[in-house]
Amino acid sequence: MAANYTEEQVGYMVVAYQEEPNRDTVENLAKELNKSIKSIIGKLSREGVYQKAIYKTKTGEIPVTKEQLIKEIAKLLGIESSKIMGFEKSPKQDIKYLHTTLENKHG
Repeated sequence: MAANYTEEQVGYMVVAYQEEPNRDTVENLAKELNKSIKSIIGKLSREGVYQKAIYKTKTGEIPVTKEQLIKEIAKLLGIESSKIMGFEKSPKQDIKYLHTTLENKHG
């Protein structure tokens, strides 16, 4: 089976990506090497250097589930989280408000 990348291409990709590990670098490499973005990501992954982008919300926060927030609230209160899982039905903003308030008082 023929190799999709030369050793020189792989070396170039790895160095370029390690210098700036972001989506723009991947897109630029794809254009330069005439490969698909998925191919570049796959090769960088096999080389052990690709870093998956961390998803952030519109406000720039790393997303947290209602379940995670409720478990943190239970921990702050020193109670079992299973006893307050019904709060999962509440709006997330309300759960976040309660969590932040408790964290400020106990933290």
